[in-house]
Amino acid sequence: MSVKPRLHAAAVAACVALGLTAAAPAAFATTSPEPEAQVVSAVPAADWLHTDGNKIVDEAGNQVWLTGANWFGYNATERVFHGLWAGNIETITRQMAERGINIVRVPISTELLLEWKAGQTVLPNVNLSVNPELAGMDNLQIFDYWLALCEEYGLKVMLDVHSAEADNSGHFYPMWHKGAITPELFYQGWEWVAARYQNNDTIVAMDIQNEPHGTPNNPPRAKWDGTSDIDNFKHACETAGNRILAINPNVLILCEGVEVYPRPGESWDSPNTDPDQSPNYHYNWWGGNLRGVKDHPINLGAHQDQLVYSPHDYGPLVHEQPWFQKDFDKTTLTNDVWRPNWLYLHEEDTAPLLVGEWGGRFGQDDRQDRWLKALRDLMAEMVIHHTFWCLNPNSGDTGGLLQHDWQTWDEVKYDQVLKPALWQHNGKFVSLDHQVRLGGEASTTGISLTERYAGGGNDTVVPTAPGRPVASDLTSSAVTLTWEASTDNVGVVAYEVRNATDGGPPNTVATVAGTTYQVTNLAAETEYTFTVRARDAAGNFSAASPARTVTTPPGGGGGSGCSATYLLMNTWSGGFQGEITVENTGPAAIAGWRVSWNDPGGTAITSLWNGRWTVTDGANVVINESYNGQLAAGSSTTFGFTGTGPGTAPGGLTCSAP
Repeated sequence: MSVKPRLHAAAVAACVALGLTAAAPAAFATTSPEPEAQVVSAVPAADWLHTDGNKIVDEAGNQVWLTGANWFGYNATERVFHGLWAGNIETITRQMAERGINIVRVPISTELLLEWKAGQTVLPNVNLSVNPELAGMDNLQIFDYWLALCEEYGLKVMLDVHSAEADNSGHFYPMWHKGAITPELFYQGWEWVAARYQNNDTIVAMDIQNEPHGTPNNPPRAKWDGTSDIDNFKHACETAGNRILAINPNVLILCEGVEVYPRPGESWDSPNTDPDQSPNYHYNWWGGNLRGVKDHPINLGAHQDQLVYSPHDYGPLVHEQPWFQKDFDKTTLTNDVWRPNWLYLHEEDTAPLLVGEWGGRFGQDDRQDRWLKALRDLMAEMVIHHTFWCLNPNSGDTGGLLQHDWQTWDEVKYDQVLKPALWQHNGKFVSLDHQVRLGGEASTTGISLTERYAGGGNDTVVPTAPGRPVASDLTSSAVTLTWEASTDNVGVVAYEVRNATDGGPPNTVATVAGTTYQVTNLAAETEYTFTVRARDAAGNFSAASPARTVTTPPGGGGGSGCSATYLLMNTWSGGFQGEITVENTGPAAIAGWRVSWNDPGGTAITSLWNGRWTVTDGANVVINESYNGQLAAGSSTTFGFTGTGPGTAPGGLTCSAP
């Protein structure tokens, strides 16, 4: 028979969630298993993750456990995290890390990605009295600011295309394409965000599409088979995954399931039921049916070790599924629902599983609590990865971890449901970051991945401070730093090279094993202040070294080594979109570039992408991003911008390279 899908209003900002009752919760476990310890041969320089059978491992082969939560809003009409009208972005982020959430699944939309790709950002609804640090930021700048907070607090991020359109209810539409948003634009949106963040190991995973679904009698519906049909999600996830991995081969690709799958002897052309009312399809939650993988597995070619399957599962307060109509328990749910739909992939060592959405209200319904406990315990016992739905209190059918003031945590739900399923070791939450403790370097509740496997968190002796860096080989775009080594009772495993400009806090430029590093992609005629600090195997950081300040000399002059060409892309009433192509015109590769120009009268740039932009009294300077500075001889890259005015060609447009 046809089973009604779950219809949670996860993105409805104005909905009013039911309050939790004061009923005493059922007794839940307070500890859980964790990945087995392994010997670390070396501390990885980056935090990229890969798969090994049904496990996810770091680059040294250590097993990790992704245990997180969802924070939605960027998928909705607001185009920014919900809750910034009441809660502070830094406080919410820090508290998630301090409470053991080591990865955040962020729903977005293809429409949003295409807007960002075109330079179309918005100034979102943010309460600046609560978030003064976000003043003047558009929604993309806020996202980048939040990524920096995640790095500071040891959090990792998973992006999830939740819907084609930026719509509070967009996830109700069953497909990944809709109207003007074609499958090709869906792929291009993913390619753009993959390229923008390809060197940022804070974003470690990409969930290709949220909850593809639909039933045979109600097209369009998502299917799973070996065709390249437009409604075949297996083909769409495979295509998107391979196009992303061509840009960043280190990011995890998550493929969810569909809603229905034909029973043996039936096909996707079969009606929903036979004349005798016998069902012709297996039903499950939206995105929760991965039966088709057995016959039609995802193929990511040389990057198969980046594939994770990601079902969703919910309880009876979301929808009364048939398996809740009997006296169910963990065993019946495993046999009737979880194993045939997705658990078999874990048990047969095919690939890792990450339950991308699970959760709901707690303490109101015994059956709901029983389901929560059963799924939570299954994931903990088998070390199955998961992201809880959700942080937001304004999810209509589940509620959230935060109360409606966006400042108070639902302690009962957190303590009794989520906390026992978070990765913990010796009473500390474990980060997916090798250098940063979960909760930040001063955290008392979390440890880094290096501490978990190399130091155990027992060594509290900090290394001595490194010597003051010595600068050499200074050019307009690079400098080599060398420093005296630190000492430690156990041993120094890495050094962080940090830079502070304009009196701001230091940012980590690189983490290296030795005592020398060449800093590249610097801007000409700019002052930089560098320090170095040491880290030991237990994750203890030394004090910073004495600072070394350098000022880069001028570049090679206009047109030396590279050229800049302006193209007017689009115009509208009062505004325009432009693009500048930077080409390496020299005989050798360049490691960076700098473009400058003066705004013509009546023209002003308002936003820019694929470059780092500063403007003073109409004089614009753009230097390359980390991902587009290196250009071989004869190759080129582009950056784009929007502005006010007629889009007249820039005045005095020049390009310089070291």
